[in-house]
Amino acid sequence: MNKLSQNYSRKYISEGALLLMTIIWGGTFVIVKESLPDISSMLFVAFRFGIASLVLLVVLIKMKKVFSADSIKAGIFLGVILFLGFATQTVGLKYTSATKSGFITGSLVVMVPIFQTIIFKKAPTKGALLGTILVFIGILFLSSGEGSIWNLLGELGRNFNFGDFLTLVCAVFFALHVVYIGIISPKYDFLELVFLQITTASVLSFIASFVFSSLTVEPLHVELTGNLILGLLYTSLLATLLNLGLQTRFQKEVSPTNAGIIYSFEPIFAAIFAFFVLSEKITNFGFIGCALIFSGLLVSELYDNLTKQNGSERIPG
Repeated sequence: MNKLSQNYSRKYISEGALLLMTIIWGGTFVIVKESLPDISSMLFVAFRFGIASLVLLVVLIKMKKVFSADSIKAGIFLGVILFLGFATQTVGLKYTSATKSGFITGSLVVMVPIFQTIIFKKAPTKGALLGTILVFIGILFLSSGEGSIWNLLGELGRNFNFGDFLTLVCAVFFALHVVYIGIISPKYDFLELVFLQITTASVLSFIASFVFSSLTVEPLHVELTGNLILGLLYTSLLATLLNLGLQTRFQKEVSPTNAGIIYSFEPIFAAIFAFFVLSEKITNFGFIGCALIFSGLLVSELYDNLTKQNGSERIPG
């Protein structure tokens, strides 16, 4: 196998891993929705990261891992960004609708190439940018539900509230996390980075849950039910431990912009899970949105492959 074939093989394996992550993330919508009536939202996030952290700690102890000062700093830095994304999204959902939250969070696909250009000092390919535009339009269709797209945009324009602002901030943090994973993960052991990220996020989430309670933002409560146990196991072991491991290990082989496009498949898989588990209908606009998101990925991939064959440089990622 020549070097070009090896590069393509590694790239497609990495993109497949990111797509698997997105499928798992799509399932969290249904799982978490069924779990949150039984626990405070920030406390759920804290337990989610905490359980994942304890499981990985056992593995690291058996492997006799020794953390360097630099890897600790890098892992904590990523963990803080991850926590801020979840915290602002969680609080924002208390003040805005799920539809608006999903659309605004999806705007990270536009932010990633902007941050990539600023941080990497190199713009994404034209194909990646075109794919990003198609994906963003697709998210707009998917988020409009049964109503008009113009109604969704009008509602955002007329009633942009505090929850919408926090959700926009959340999208910024998630976009930064995607970009910085591409920068930091090649430099350190991926298991160390995963552990430090989720431990940092867990500690900060526990602190935030008590702060929110003292400020009467959200009272602390936990009721151990089957739905809650299932939700914690799914989100901690699959959506957190496995997914962050895959992201930290494989995203470095994919440009941040293309990674953002792949992650934009999350609402598609969320809609599929909701259809089969909660019997929620996928609207005609939703189907159009799914097609546009899929088209965005194809355009980005095909253009990048053609430009590489013509000798274009690879975007770091």
